Amino acid sequence: MRRPFRAALAGIVATLVLLGAADLIARAFGPPAAPLLALGQTIIPLAPTGLVKPVIDLFGTNDKLFLIVTTGLGALVLGGLIGWLASHRLRLATALLCVAGLVPIIVILIRPESSVVDIIPTLIGLALGLAVFRLLMSFGMSRSEKGTAPAAPRRFPAAARPTGSSVPEPSSSDSTEMPASEPSRRRFFIITGIIGTVGAAAMAAGQTVAALTLDAGAAVAKLVLPSPAKKAPPIPTSAHPDVKGLAPFVTDPKDFYRIDTALAPPVIDPEEWSLRIHGMVESEVTLTMDDLLDLPLDEHHLTLTCVSNPVGGDLVGNATWLGYPVRELLRRANPNKDADMVLSHSIDGFSASTPIEALTDGRDSLLAVGMNGSPLPPEHGFPARLVVPGLYGFVSATKWVTELEVTRFDEKTAYWTDRGWDAKAPILVASRVEVPKPLAKVPAGDVAVAGTAWAQRSGIKRVDVKLDDGEWTSAELGDEVNIDTWRQWKTGFSDVEAGLHTVTVRAIDQDGNVQTPERRKSIPNSATGHHHIQFSVE
Repeated sequence: MRRPFRAALAGIVATLVLLGAADLIARAFGPPAAPLLALGQTIIPLAPTGLVKPVIDLFGTNDKLFLIVTTGLGALVLGGLIGWLASHRLRLATALLCVAGLVPIIVILIRPESSVVDIIPTLIGLALGLAVFRLLMSFGMSRSEKGTAPAAPRRFPAAARPTGSSVPEPSSSDSTEMPASEPSRRRFFIITGIIGTVGAAAMAAGQTVAALTLDAGAAVAKLVLPSPAKKAPPIPTSAHPDVKGLAPFVTDPKDFYRIDTALAPPVIDPEEWSLRIHGMVESEVTLTMDDLLDLPLDEHHLTLTCVSNPVGGDLVGNATWLGYPVRELLRRANPNKDADMVLSHSIDGFSASTPIEALTDGRDSLLAVGMNGSPLPPEHGFPARLVVPGLYGFVSATKWVTELEVTRFDEKTAYWTDRGWDAKAPILVASRVEVPKPLAKVPAGDVAVAGTAWAQRSGIKRVDVKLDDGEWTSAELGDEVNIDTWRQWKTGFSDVEAGLHTVTVRAIDQDGNVQTPERRKSIPNSATGHHHIQFSVE
């Protein structure tokens, strides 16, 4: 019988080779061909809310990395179990390894962004994994299984067997297997170690960010944006207080937060992209990228916010967006008067429920193709996405958008709504302290304090700051660019004594709504509470 431990190790290493080779080869095909990504992307919509929320709370923006790692570990555990089974039933285990390798192939085929050629890396990986499995299992065989049978047991002739002898008749089950030699055992572990290291390195290389975005970046380079027909006004320097450590007024795309359900940005050729508007409409509309770029595009400064942003968090960003007003697209389709929601669909299976009013009431809701003067980066929705002022992203900012389905809230639900979040989710007034940094050490005397506040659709009227248990004092506001962008602020405190201090901020919008001090978690509609940080004066 094969050694169960070595057999399990053979299964693990074979799985490493299967996934590692497939992921590495997938670099030449694009993210849709990577089996780990395909498996993880399929798991995401199936994960229960009770599991998703704690993972997001614990890992934050590293939740995708966590999913990829756990998916890979799960595959290795399965490979180990198949290997253990091979110590008893080699043919059955080999068949199960084949079936396990077919699972990512099937998953890749059913993904909307994949094509038949995307299964090639996994097929190659499966062939290599099976070859490694059989090779390592041959090293784990005892000599008897390799063909060197032990000597046959000696049997007494019946006539010659001593009368009353207590010596039992030997049976075939009493035969013992001779263990593999020590050199054979050493070869097994040496070869297993080498192959396992190569497989792990291939898997790591295949999962690098550069590899996952390589194809998408090439697609971006093909798109040339026209000049806006309506250009955004220049941002005055007075909008950004001159305080060291304060975030830039316009967020660089590489620093702009990314929250979505895609493990890697979908690779979409702009020449093949289209948007379909359907549902409760008089006329269905289909728009290609050429059609969209031929339209007069508008440019607007808009701040986006994620509902998962913790109090004082960085899941908020401000950018200059280029796109076509969604209200004009909907006007072409002529929605039914009973429709109250537009369910936007992404190519990766995500959906968002946006009140139709927010897309038609005159606010600058865009089908965006540009960000800060360039085409959308792959991770921010290339080639097209929605940008809707005043709503959290999970109900409005669909990336890689391919459909706008006009419908009703009482008939359809969206991805996150099905997982316990609000269906409409208007943005709440919020603020944060950015200077000093948490636990910063500052010299005694005057202490500069600065930060950012936002209240899209109403705008910021005032920001109050207090030191320790002192009174609220009004901060100096930077100039307002528009009501849908954040507003930055600064203030300071004089003669601050040495020791540990706390600075707290709150914002008030133009409608008089004061940021609530009540602490709550983000589900179902945004975390709330006053942001405060501690710093030391020396």
